[in-house]
Formats: sequence, C-alpha cells, structure tokens
Amino acid sequence: MHVFLLRRGILLGVFWLGLLLISGCGSSKDLASLNAEERFRLAMSEFEKEKYLDAIESFRFITLQFPGSSVADSAQFYLAESYFRRHEYLLAAAEYETLIRTMSTSPFVPTSRYHSGVCYSELSPMSQLDQKFTYLALVALQTFIEYHPTNPFVPGAEAKIRELNTKLAKKEYDSGVIYMKMEKYTAAARQFDFVLEKYHDTDYAPQALIGKIQALMARRKCSEAKVEVDKFFDRYPGNPQIEQARSLKKDVEDCLQATPKPKAEGRLPPLHPTSKSETKD
Repeated sequence: MHVFLLRRGILLGVFWLGLLLISGCGSSKDLASLNAEERFRLAMSEFEKEKYLDAIESFRFITLQFPGSSVADSAQFYLAESYFRRHEYLLAAAEYETLIRTMSTSPFVPTSRYHSGVCYSELSPMSQLDQKFTYLALVALQTFIEYHPTNPFVPGAEAKIRELNTKLAKKEYDSGVIYMKMEKYTAAARQFDFVLEKYHDTDYAPQALIGKIQALMARRKCSEAKVEVDKFFDRYPGNPQIEQARSLKKDVEDCLQATPKPKAEGRLPPLHPTSKSETKD
C-alpha cells in the first residue's frame, strides 16, 4: 500500500512538472514572438504595477532588440524612469543622458534633461564633502532651462539651482570662517569676497560681508572696513544681522578715531641768500 502511494505521488509530481515545463516553453515562445509595440505594452504594465526590476529588463530588451522601432525612445525613457523610481540615481542619469545623446529629436528629451539634473542633485552630498555631483546637477539644470525656457519644469529647476548654489556658498563661506580661526585674515577676506562675487544672491552673501569686515578690522584696515560696513547697510537694510553690522560700525568708527592722522607737510624753509663771498663774478 505504501509503495503504491509512493509511486502514485512520483507519477503526479512528474505529470505536474511536465505541465510546468510545457507551459514555460509556451510562454517563452509567445514572448519571443511579440513585436516591439507588444513588448513595450508588457513592459509598461510591469512599470505601472511598480515591478521596476522586471520593467528594467523588458525596456532594456526593447532598446537592444528594436533600436529603430517607434517605441525605442519611449523604452529608453522608461528604462531611465524605472531606475529613478528605485532611487538608483546614477544609473538613471546615465540612461537619461543616453536618450538625450542618441535620440535628440525625441519628445522625452526635455524631461530627460530635467530629471538628469534632479538625479545629480539627489546625489549631491553635504557641503563639507566633494561637490562633483552638485556641479553636474547645476550644468544639467541650467542646460535644461537654456534649451526649454517655457517648459513647466523650469520653476522646479530654478528652485533646485538656488538650493545647490546655497550649498556651494556655504562650503566657500565655511572655508573663510576656518581661515579666520587660523588668523589668516588676508585669506579669509579673499574667501569672503569670492562668496560675495559668486553667490551674491544667496543667504551667505550678507554673512560673508560681515566676515570680510571682521577680517579687515583684525588687520586694522579701518578705512577699508568702513567702506564695507556702509555697503552692508546699503545692500541689506532689513537683514537679521543688521545689529551685528551696527556693532561693527561702532568698532570701525572707534578704530578710525584712534588711528593717528598723517602729519601735514610743513612749509619748506626759505632758501638762504648766497653770501657775497660765494657770489661768482
């Protein structure tokens, strides 16, 4: 009895395994017979169900096997989008850039330019670290705005640019603060000047101007400090650091009063008339 049941179980197992193999072969055969548009519909179904790994495989197949099809650019775009949805930003950026480079007339190019910038901005680290991805993001976003100034994503790109520039401004400003702590005041003033010139529209510009005034005062450059203090009140009258600027202004005025003024040049003594004995005939 036990032997009979064992044989029956083995036969049933072989039967179902055979069915699965036949079914699998049939599915593979059916999949292989699909054209580009049918494969794309299948890939989009996977994408919409958030099966991004399956979608990546399907879109990749289309880009490799049907590069000249009507859905090739769509497959390339959604391949990048699948990586983007998985937060694999470096891979996503590479796929967006492939579309931009090889399918320049595609309607997906504007969005690809914007999303590649977003990818790099997501990879941008804290201000203390290397800012390679920050610069890549800025280039991508600025290029997007230049080529597509009326695109609906432009406001988002501009906001990203402001955010990235603020991060770069912080990095440069922090370097100036370090120079101040090291008592390298000339280098600090130069660093704060760079922030004022390059990132004048960020929140770090007023702080950099305050830092520059402090660096000048540390070197007793009272007259130069006064110019910068007056500049602060002209540029940032409502800035939160206005009280600090007022305190610095008083220090500058005290410095100017304490600085000895150069002595006025006295009149030259009159020339002595030449004595008669020295007069030549």
